[in-house]
Amino acid sequence: MGRKASTITLSAEDRARLEAQIRARTSQAQVVNRARILLLKADGKTVDEIADKVGLNRNSVLLCIKKYGEGGVDNSLYDAPGRGRNPEISDEEKAWITNITCQKPIDLGYAAETWTYTLITEHVHMNAEAAGYPRLSTISRSMVHSILDEADIKPFRIKYYCENRDPDFDGKMHNVLLVYKQLSIQFDEEGNLVPFPDGETTHVLSYDEKPGIQAIATTSQDKLPQPGNGIIMRDYEYRRLGTLSLLAAIDLQTGEAIPLVRETHNSADYIDFLKILDEKYPRGDKIRLVLDNLRVHTSEATKAYLATVPGRFEFVFTPKHGSWLNMVEGFFSKMTKQMLRGIRVKSKQELVDRIYLYFDEVNSDPVVFHWKYKMDDIDVSEELKVDTLLGA
Repeated sequence: MGRKASTITLSAEDRARLEAQIRARTSQAQVVNRARILLLKADGKTVDEIADKVGLNRNSVLLCIKKYGEGGVDNSLYDAPGRGRNPEISDEEKAWITNITCQKPIDLGYAAETWTYTLITEHVHMNAEAAGYPRLSTISRSMVHSILDEADIKPFRIKYYCENRDPDFDGKMHNVLLVYKQLSIQFDEEGNLVPFPDGETTHVLSYDEKPGIQAIATTSQDKLPQPGNGIIMRDYEYRRLGTLSLLAAIDLQTGEAIPLVRETHNSADYIDFLKILDEKYPRGDKIRLVLDNLRVHTSEATKAYLATVPGRFEFVFTPKHGSWLNMVEGFFSKMTKQMLRGIRVKSKQELVDRIYLYFDEVNSDPVVFHWKYKMDDIDVSEELKVDTLLGA
């Protein structure tokens, strides 16, 4: 047979006082909980039953009963004056909560990719007692928020960065910057291009692709701005017409933008673009491209074409995840903001035509791009490392 739960004996006066504390609207929650513990224990309830009814852990219930035995109702309800109060959440407990949020929810058995304050709080409630932090089993969501805010932890946010996966990143970046440094001395103080010396003409271009440009059609006419409603109104439904790829280069000496729009994005398209450059610039001149090391740029088909125009092209490759070093990226960003954002067309051909029209508009008043970042660290007399892809 099980042991009968022990009880405490309350005088009529103490019972009335405790019941008054529970009813009083001005009583602190902590005092109300302690009063309930004493009344339930006086009624013969077990520690586990009391903990369940009050919503506290066993240790808190036992401590309250112990303090009553040592000094009566006042000692149990109130902390001794001048003794000081232990912090509700210790540094160790805060560190435990912080450590949880520095893990992914998926690693702890949840489907979510990132935490919410509600999910964190629920996890703490379920696991605190087993982890040795029973007081945290009733911690509030706002307290969890405060603890994480104090630690400057925001586990629901994702900030993207570029992982440095190129062991030669610094060297390749330096080589690209050397191209820009050498370019800078080709302009006089007024920004005018100095004529090339005889027999030393090299055209320098920044090249890249912008694949996946979506051709999207509306299902009804846009409603244009008018007095009383100064914005464009557009039906939320749309139709996808397919995607296009833009191959483009910026002549870093003249500012001219050179486009090629295709439905694919492969070696054949890239070779066609090189052919456009070959036709554009005078025979005998070198064409130097700053570009990334995409597979189509170094494919066997590309090398086969370059073998037909030996000495014509030189390539300076940016490091992996170093696309920001390529000046054409700034042009693409500008193009997206000025022309592609929110664009709607009736056909893919219309999108092609409008892309070429945009380049015509840009080239009507070309702007020469000048790189400035870390230029003071570059010695223009250093040897530039170029690649012809033919081993020469």
